[in-house]
Amino acid sequence: MTVMTISLVLYKQLELSNAEITFYTSWLYLPWVIKPLWSPFIDLIKTKRWWITTMQLLLGAAFGGVAFTIPTDYWLQGTLFFFWVMAFASATHDIAADGYYMIGLDQHEQAFFVGIRSTFYRLATIFGQGVLVMIAGNLQVLFRNNIPFSWSLMFYGVAGLFIALWLYHSYILPRCEGEKQDDNENQDLTEKSPKMALGHLFSSFVTKFPVKETIIGLLFMLFYRMPEGLLAKVSSLFLIDTVSNGGLGLSPQEYGLVQGTVGIIGLTLGGILGGILAGRDGLKKWLWPMVMAITLPDIVYVYMAYTLTSNLVVINICVFIEQFGYGFGFTAYMLYLIYYSQGAYKTSHYALCTALMALSMMIPGLFAGALQEAVGYRMFFVIVMFFCIVTFLVAAFVKIDPRFGKKEEE
Repeated sequence: MTVMTISLVLYKQLELSNAEITFYTSWLYLPWVIKPLWSPFIDLIKTKRWWITTMQLLLGAAFGGVAFTIPTDYWLQGTLFFFWVMAFASATHDIAADGYYMIGLDQHEQAFFVGIRSTFYRLATIFGQGVLVMIAGNLQVLFRNNIPFSWSLMFYGVAGLFIALWLYHSYILPRCEGEKQDDNENQDLTEKSPKMALGHLFSSFVTKFPVKETIIGLLFMLFYRMPEGLLAKVSSLFLIDTVSNGGLGLSPQEYGLVQGTVGIIGLTLGGILGGILAGRDGLKKWLWPMVMAITLPDIVYVYMAYTLTSNLVVINICVFIEQFGYGFGFTAYMLYLIYYSQGAYKTSHYALCTALMALSMMIPGLFAGALQEAVGYRMFFVIVMFFCIVTFLVAAFVKIDPRFGKKEEE
């Protein structure tokens, strides 16, 4: 997902229109949408350790491909192709890494390392969305605003980093015994033919609850984040667009600080608080505060669009508030995916839920840039606030067990 953020800044600096940027980059969600279709085969072909290291090498090669094609005449086609390779490699790496984590560690070790894993994920996000964008900006200063060359150098550096990670992990990762069959659920599916396995998986996914509850659950997964689906890409473009176009005109260095560092910290803290409160009192009690948190703070972009403030402190505070609210409200969404996935085939069903999650961001993103260009940043952010009604509607009808998420008393 970090690749999508970097690609937004890259394409904006290479002077693509907002409509083109959001349309092209939203398709990068597709591998996460369809990854349940090939995830069972990762259990059948090679080991998860092999998939992890191979995908890291492929990611390094794809970063090198982006770096090579940026200065060429076919930079758009070339970079999009390699970004697609990255997206598929990243989605496959996620599948393998999640499985490897569950295989290589017992339950106690999984519980111990979950916080460490989450921390390093956030640090990687800050590095990708903050540090790398800042590096690209500093290189532009160093090389007299040679934008293609600066981005190319940055991507070559990341390519070298991933090749180094591939070499390191090829040596250091333990070889877990019997990792091809990590649980009885996947083994049951993989013993069937691919067509039968997928058919059984999808039918069990849509019949585990009564029809009405299933439809409402699917609508919740698709539309709970609709305002964020519209906002996510355009908000980044707004921060770096010129003041004459209605944006704030942040430099890459300033953007890396605001969105890639302060914003990620806010997102992380909001998620931590949401997890603590839902774990203490259950998801149902905190659903509505989380619904309000993921929607109402979006109004900070209405404020910034109308004032066009150049005060970096004010911009940081606004982005922190919005991202903190998003992190807090997103907790409800992730917990509902776990809730819906309970029962037989919970691992595979959770993969299908995350596919719907990616689809919920992909569809609004496809036309968000075109909508912004048609109405301007100010009216676009007002429209985003209007679509918050959709989040409230799907949350009003969703059914959740009051005991879900609450810590059981001993």
